[in-house]
Amino acid sequence: MLVLGRSQVEALIDMDVLIDALAPAMADLSAGSASAPERIAALVPEREGFLAAMPGYVPSTDVLMAKLVSLFPHNAGTPLPTHQAVIVVFDSTTGMPAALLDGTAITAARTGACSALSARLLAREDATVLAVLGTGVQARSHVHAMCRVRPIREVRIAGRVPAKAADLAAELSSVVDAEVRAVSTYAEALDGAHIAAAATHAVEPVVRRTWLTPGVHVTSVGYNPAGREIDDATIADALVCVESRQAALAPFPAGSNDLLMPIRDGVITAEHVHAELGELVSGRRPGRTSPDQITLYKSVGVAVQDAVAAQLVVAAARGKSVGEDVRLA
Repeated sequence: MLVLGRSQVEALIDMDVLIDALAPAMADLSAGSASAPERIAALVPEREGFLAAMPGYVPSTDVLMAKLVSLFPHNAGTPLPTHQAVIVVFDSTTGMPAALLDGTAITAARTGACSALSARLLAREDATVLAVLGTGVQARSHVHAMCRVRPIREVRIAGRVPAKAADLAAELSSVVDAEVRAVSTYAEALDGAHIAAAATHAVEPVVRRTWLTPGVHVTSVGYNPAGREIDDATIADALVCVESRQAALAPFPAGSNDLLMPIRDGVITAEHVHAELGELVSGRRPGRTSPDQITLYKSVGVAVQDAVAAQLVVAAARGKSVGEDVRLA
C-alpha cells in the first residue's frame, strides 16, 4: 500500500487539474452513477467535535475510497487544524487497500477547487473583486482557486481577528497576481465584491443581503452546528446551488443549516434549491440568467470530491515515485 504524508500530498496537488476533474465527477453524482452516501459521525460533545466517515465511488474515474475526517473547532488558534483527515484508496476491482494518504490537505484543496468550479459555472465573466470571509486554511485555498477561474485583481480578507487577516493578506500578496489587503469588517469586504467566499465557523451570518452587490456570486463552505454563515434574505433572493440536494438537506451531520433553518422557518421550501453543480455541468439546469442575479453555492462537502482529488494525487505519486510502499499482509 502506498503511504503519502501531508507535505507530499500538498506538493502533488495540481489545483488547475483538480478544478477540471471535479466537473465530470459532480455530473456523475447528479446523474446517479457515482456513490456518495451521507456522512455519519461519532460525536465528542465535550470538545464540540466529531469524527465523520465519508466513503465514495466514482466509476467514470474508477476510484473507490473512504475518508475519515475530524472537526475539532477548539483547535482554532493552535498549531493543529480544525479539520484533520486520512484517506484510504481501495482497488475498485478487488477491494484491496491500495493507498493511505493525508486527507487534511486534500480536504482543503478540493473544497476550494469545487467553489472555484461553482464560480466558473455561475460567477460573472468580468468578476475581478474577491471578498474572503475567514482567515483559516479554507480562506487560503479559496484565494488560490478563485484566481484560476476569474480575472481577480483585488482580494479583500476579513475575519474575527484583524491580525490574522493582515498576516494572511501579507502571505498571499507574494503568491497571487492581485492586490490583497485586509479589511476591518465583513461588510467592508463584501461592499462591491463580485465573488464572496465565506469560510468561517460563524454562529451568526457573516453574509447579509444588505451588504451584497447585485450580480455577486457567493460561496459558503463554513460549518457550525449551532449557527450558519448566510442570512435568510440572501438565501431567499439568490439562485441557490449545491453539490447534492440529498446531502445539503439531510439532518446533522450531513446537511446545511444555511438551508435547513430557512426551510424550518418557512422562508423557503426545499424546492428553492435550484440546481446541483453536476446539473449545471451537464446542462440539465441553467445557471445565471442576468448580470444582476445573485448566485449562491452552498457546500457541505461530498465524498466524490475527495475521491477525485485522491486519485489524482496517487497517480501523480506513482508517476514520480513519491511515497513509501508498505505491505499490510
